[in-house]
Amino acid sequence: MKTLFRLSLIILTACSLHLKAFSQDMMPLLKKVKEKLDKVNDYTASGTMKTDVAFIKAPIGKVTVYYKKPNKFKLKKDGGISVLPKGGVTVTMNNILNEKDFVAISAGKQMVGSFMTTVVKLVPTSETSDVVLSTLYIDETDNVIRKAQTTTKENGTYEIEMSYGKYLSYGLPSKMTFSFNTKDYKMPKGVTLEFGEDDKAKKEAAKAKKGKVEITYTSYTINKGVDDSVFSK
Repeated sequence: MKTLFRLSLIILTACSLHLKAFSQDMMPLLKKVKEKLDKVNDYTASGTMKTDVAFIKAPIGKVTVYYKKPNKFKLKKDGGISVLPKGGVTVTMNNILNEKDFVAISAGKQMVGSFMTTVVKLVPTSETSDVVLSTLYIDETDNVIRKAQTTTKENGTYEIEMSYGKYLSYGLPSKMTFSFNTKDYKMPKGVTLEFGEDDKAKKEAAKAKKGKVEITYTSYTINKGVDDSVFSK
């Protein structure tokens, strides 16, 4: 028994050291991505949002997005509702990279569109974290996240894919696509199914489909100050 226990301990220690080595390898890359995002203290962005969810009738509408460090976020849409995660995409990415209690594991290379990315898996070590696993697809040429997949305890798994343009130097996307499983995702208060109460089959079929939200940003005003009152309205 003692021999078996020692053998198990050696294996666990070796695995721990192996993960730690991966973590150390990936931290410089994560630091570069975070440094780019940290250039942004606040912003006001304008754009359009398209919602493609089976049971939500939401036409394309204009949006204004406000952000202020460390985690203040507000999205105003001209009519309709938003099903984006609480805190939005910018805060979500910052929170992932600001989290100290995680192990970063190298997961090879993968193409995202026409870009070769380095895949990094972040495994939180805190039991209180809502995030179970995050997978980041990082473009090492520009030090930006091209895609992120996050599995949470509350909202299942969702994916964010980003493309960049004029504001690449700040790590701010020109277009963001947020995809999620409607069956697992907690919808905001006030969102109701567009079916009759007796139409259970259609409801279940709709829930089984993936939802998608696309935001195309037309302009950003960066580091010019955003009043705190904006976020309390």
